Amino acid sequence: MEIPSQHAGAGSKQASAPRQDNFIQLSRRTVVLTMAGVMLAMFLASLDQTVVGTAMPRIIADLGGFDSFTWVTTAYLVASTTVVPIVGRLTDMYGRKMFYIAGILVFVTGSVAAGLSGTMNQLILSRALQGVGGGVIMAISFVSIADLFPPEDRGKFQGLMAGVFGLSSVLGPTLGGFITDNLSWNWVFLVNVPIAIPIVGLFIKFFPDTRRPGSETDRQLEYLGMAALVLGVVPLLLGLSWGGVQYEWVSVQVIGALGFGLAMSIVFVMVESRTAAPIMPLDIYKNRMVTVSLIAIFLTGFGMFGAIIFIPLFFQGVLGASATSSGSFLTPMMMGVVFGAGLSGQILSRTGGHYRIQALIGIAIMTTGMYLIGNMDETTRFGTAVGYLIVMGFGLGTTFPVFTLAVQNSVTFSVMGIATSATQFYRSIGGMLGLAVLGAVMANRFASRLAETMTDTLSQALPPGQFESLQGNPQALVNPEALVALRGSLEQTGPEGAAKADQLVALMKSALAGAIGDVFTISVVVVASAFVVTLFLRQSKVQSEATSRLSEAPGVADGD
Repeated sequence: MEIPSQHAGAGSKQASAPRQDNFIQLSRRTVVLTMAGVMLAMFLASLDQTVVGTAMPRIIADLGGFDSFTWVTTAYLVASTTVVPIVGRLTDMYGRKMFYIAGILVFVTGSVAAGLSGTMNQLILSRALQGVGGGVIMAISFVSIADLFPPEDRGKFQGLMAGVFGLSSVLGPTLGGFITDNLSWNWVFLVNVPIAIPIVGLFIKFFPDTRRPGSETDRQLEYLGMAALVLGVVPLLLGLSWGGVQYEWVSVQVIGALGFGLAMSIVFVMVESRTAAPIMPLDIYKNRMVTVSLIAIFLTGFGMFGAIIFIPLFFQGVLGASATSSGSFLTPMMMGVVFGAGLSGQILSRTGGHYRIQALIGIAIMTTGMYLIGNMDETTRFGTAVGYLIVMGFGLGTTFPVFTLAVQNSVTFSVMGIATSATQFYRSIGGMLGLAVLGAVMANRFASRLAETMTDTLSQALPPGQFESLQGNPQALVNPEALVALRGSLEQTGPEGAAKADQLVALMKSALAGAIGDVFTISVVVVASAFVVTLFLRQSKVQSEATSRLSEAPGVADGD
């Protein structure tokens, strides 16, 4: 991919006079080296969302704490999601360079602490610190494209960044397993240190200072708004993570967390609507391009995260793949995401950026893939399932750069950071809501489908309470030891015990396939609603967006 020439003067490494739209032209060398650092930092931060999964069995063996192992991932995701909108706004006020460097240093500090952890609680706290740094990196990485490239060139590089994000999802589990097997689980975290040091050097020397001019009032920190945002987002994310996993949905913990989070979210909106220097200016939601894009991102995130979680369960529980290989079947989907994002970004830049058309095409392809996946059952061939995954991944990848670019090119430089970081924030919130809702649907539908097909003969052959246990957790389909124990208990009932075991396993596979199908049916409806929402996206081109921004006073474009 060719970096466009942005010559700022002979031998110049720093910014020339800014253009009227506040984009700062840099030398080609500065852009290339800065972009290399941004991509490496983005890869590190996104990799740590998935790399720890395959190392968890070894971590639990060394540190114990099986009852809290999910917190190792949850702590990172909650911390990184919460910090994204805050740092996005702060970079608009104070510039991105110092926050980017600070974010990498916090990430490295968290990595060292995680690698040296001696208890599970230490590891969880270290992962939260690492998540704060990772959230800063993720937030600024996508915003940086707007700092480095003019509007007409941003599409292909937003596609490239989305591709890096998808590639890290593919490599994360494999890399985590390789490092754990050949070194130790500690190096899953410590390996970040030697990689991050040269990135910091690149940023100190080359990353442009995008600090905008403004009054002291513009740069006053709204501490009450920041506190309300944190107190709103963290309980909401924790409640969604706990529900149906660590606590019942009707438990005091889940209802209390969700209720408190919703109350503080309302307080946040009230504070932001009254302050002179909001951390998240509500005026950006008056921009139709921003609002429509964020709603569509939220809805597609709902479907995306559900697919990532439930597809391995289908391959393992229904088609009989091993635990190791079931995760690898996500690789074709994520490669589809990478290819779709890259191609979509190139088309955006080469054709002028037909936001609505490309977004509708991408969502239509994604919805088709999800529909096909939802119709899979225990007779589906592996090759067919992989093909459906590629279709869904390609459609999803196509949408990534479109909505981000639609947001970036419809707001002014003064709110570029918060507007761009909002795209990541809403995708994460939609994804965690999707996991919570779809997880509850799958559990309920599996239990009801199994009850509907279970015969009296089979039910009576099982030991007391075992049928209810199978309804609540189909572990016999994914755990070889549990399957052996189940077969053994039925084989002891008489000569027909083996046949009864085969019949029960077949019923459980059918119930699980149907339950996952129900999950994807809901996902199809949600993603299809994103298609409807996208119809309200303005059919604009990058060039015309950039031109219209030249005539605007600093602030938020109306987008209508």
